[in-house]
Amino acid sequence: MASELARSTAHPAPRPSAPRESPASRAPRERRPVPPARPGWWRDAVIYEVYVRSFADSDGDGVGDLPGVRERLPHLARLGADAVWLTPFYASPQADGGYDVADYRTVDPLFGDLSDADDLVRAAHELGLRVIVDIVPNHTSDRHPWFRQALAGDGRDRYHFRPGRGPDGSLPPNDWESVFGGPAWTRVADGQWYLHLFAPQQPDLNWENDAVRAEFDSVLRFWLDLGVDGFRVDVAHGMVKAAGMPDIGRREQARLIGSQRLPFFDQDGVHEIHRGWRRLLDSYDGPRIAVAEAWAPSAERLALYVRPDELHQAFNFAYLQTPWDAGALRRVIDESLRATTSVGAPTTWVLSNHDVVRHTTRYGSLRRARAAALLMLALPGSVYLYQGEELGLPEVTDLPDEVRQDPAFHRTAGQDGLRDGCRVPIPWSERGPSYGFGPGGSWLPQPEGWGGLSVEAQTGDPASTLELYRAALAARRAHPALGAGEAGDGGDGSGGGGFDWLPVPPGLLAFRRRAADGGAVVCVANTTDRAVEIHRPGGPRGRLLLSSDPAAAPGEAGPGEATVAVAADSCSWWAI
Repeated sequence: MASELARSTAHPAPRPSAPRESPASRAPRERRPVPPARPGWWRDAVIYEVYVRSFADSDGDGVGDLPGVRERLPHLARLGADAVWLTPFYASPQADGGYDVADYRTVDPLFGDLSDADDLVRAAHELGLRVIVDIVPNHTSDRHPWFRQALAGDGRDRYHFRPGRGPDGSLPPNDWESVFGGPAWTRVADGQWYLHLFAPQQPDLNWENDAVRAEFDSVLRFWLDLGVDGFRVDVAHGMVKAAGMPDIGRREQARLIGSQRLPFFDQDGVHEIHRGWRRLLDSYDGPRIAVAEAWAPSAERLALYVRPDELHQAFNFAYLQTPWDAGALRRVIDESLRATTSVGAPTTWVLSNHDVVRHTTRYGSLRRARAAALLMLALPGSVYLYQGEELGLPEVTDLPDEVRQDPAFHRTAGQDGLRDGCRVPIPWSERGPSYGFGPGGSWLPQPEGWGGLSVEAQTGDPASTLELYRAALAARRAHPALGAGEAGDGGDGSGGGGFDWLPVPPGLLAFRRRAADGGAVVCVANTTDRAVEIHRPGGPRGRLLLSSDPAAAPGEAGPGEATVAVAADSCSWWAI
């Protein structure tokens, strides 16, 4: 732990920005073919998020790295993922887990080097996996060469520098607050203030500056030339600020994900940026995609990010925030399908990621988490899985204060900062110094007994959460009624498209997914704490495909039974 902190704080200053050779031009090896082309592969893709620091450590320093990820890619292929999304591995002082980038074209030595990134992309493609990397366009690190120049008085128009208010300029330029807590402004030696919607080490870029736009076009091309298949756009709703930067005028803490209307998020000007990036992506051979980490106050506003000439996907945070309640889930599913269908885009579904409490803990039990996973995987569209959710990992809630590294924890005196609990390195084996994470320890301590949840412990156990995910992803890929399908009207149960709601008792959800060949799958979820009797899905022809309840083995309900009992907090798939 101490050595890791020393490496972070003693990070060498990055070299000044300069034009660089593309990876393709200096790689003499023949470029590996990408996975077989499938039109619109991303419309129903299962994309697995790897939080690089916590996935697999190859060198024993306690921190995950790119060679470690490459070694573990077969797990993702066996799981049934279509693509892997990598969190930032660029040169960074690690003030915010790598989301403070000092050099966008260099791999931080903590994670390897550029050849490791190239090898990872090649290995993934050989396994049929596509690779999506993070891009962080809202802000840089305060150690980025541009910001160092700005502090010296040169090129401040690349960022948001403003004089302070009050007679002596000692008050911030406006009342904006950081998402991590505290003022969104920091004063520099000559009296001016700079904007940072996140940590002070993450100054916001000024996207009105043409040099900023040109630089990010170049960065995207750099990684596309290396062979990546797309980008996850961090804070895709935050690059443009309202003209004049007006005060908010209220004391509510700003949040990254919520229903607030704020002058620094979801401004209409971001869409021009995304249209330019879409044109850039479309200029490359093969489908290269971008997914927006975009907050918007409504499903309709979020749909603007995935219009045909903008980004391909946007995270569905409304779904992630929905409680385990049938009525609430149906409402958000309806709203999501209606909004994305209106612009011809697929809906995305997600339960956990590196910024939120793991859904096993959030929903209150592994039983509910398993049911929620099957419900999500049956919906039409694309799915994002967070590393370790296939193991049913819970949130680690008892980390000592002294090991926490989330900047929000330190800026809010411990009132926030739960993100560390979902970032604890995942277990691969039942024993060992870090349960197979690496040959040494781990940068955040793993709970005692973590090995019982490991990939090794769960593989081959038909009742395990890992085998449930493997079976669900295999069925999702094999059955023509699952996957992207064709979203229906999503509201009145009348059918239309390939999705329609079915009548069930209160507390339950049931919908039918229909295939072009006439086959169908019915998904039934029970969000109550008691078993409920319902008519057998599909009648006599109905066949149980999969259930989140380990006691409900396929074929348990006999062909002649007219009703079935849906277990409490469970979800099942029926072929009809």
